[in-house]
Amino acid sequence: MSPGRLTFLSRLASTVVLWGLLLATVFGGWDEGFFALIAALALRALWEYYRMLEADGIRVFTLTGMLGAVVLLVGGFLAARSGLPGGAADFEWIVVVLFLFAIFTRQMFRGVGEDPLRAMAYTVFGLLYIPWLFGFLTKIIYLAPRLPDGAATGQFYVLYLVAVTKFSDMGAYLVGSLFGRHAFVPHISPKKTWEGFAGALFWSLFASFWMYALLRERLPAFRFDDLVVLGLGLGFAAVVGDLAESVVKRGAHTKDSSHVLPGIGGTLDLIDSLLFTAPLLYFYMRFVLGVGV
Repeated sequence: MSPGRLTFLSRLASTVVLWGLLLATVFGGWDEGFFALIAALALRALWEYYRMLEADGIRVFTLTGMLGAVVLLVGGFLAARSGLPGGAADFEWIVVVLFLFAIFTRQMFRGVGEDPLRAMAYTVFGLLYIPWLFGFLTKIIYLAPRLPDGAATGQFYVLYLVAVTKFSDMGAYLVGSLFGRHAFVPHISPKKTWEGFAGALFWSLFASFWMYALLRERLPAFRFDDLVVLGLGLGFAAVVGDLAESVVKRGAHTKDSSHVLPGIGGTLDLIDSLLFTAPLLYFYMRFVLGVGV
């Protein structure tokens, strides 16, 4: 079996398993289980990020960053579920301010070191880049109106989001591998092509309409125009998210964030595009569609 085909099959197997976990929590209606999956992915990805930096000789405050992420994720989930207007956002700002205070305090007790500003900056960036952005998945869950029995309905918007995002990733990979000829951003990722970018947009747009056809009654906030805008917008954001992680990995001089997922790499490699598409969908639903306002 050729290396390319083996990589594709390994990636497909890993994706099927992860999709199975997602579908089980969505259709099971278990909010805590859904959040546990989100939190586990975010914490694992953040740990991989800090580990990449440390392997490259960049000292960061890993323990402080991980503890801050736990507080940010758990507190954000509880605040969003409480239904208080702006509750999650207000809590997150409090966490960020206290985290900055903790980082400066931690640096004072560590000593001057070789580059204290670099250590603090990379640690704070990790908190904002991974758990804060990924936490928008939780906000989407509780943004949509609840059912009469109080059950949340936003899980299906998250399912829509993941499908569109991953179809964008798949389209970029397949079309780029088969037809890619013209380099897209060679200074960031030499293998990315314009053909792959077009494939990402086409398949994300397809997934947008496909998911709506499957879950029409579960996605009442969407209309035809929204499916087009979100299909293309989320597809573009997914490409940017993938390239953003490439910038991070290039800076850390590594190819994959880890090797925990066959054919994919690490957890950060799995969720990188969602880090940008989740906030986009949340803000579109809230400020364009008026959901939850």
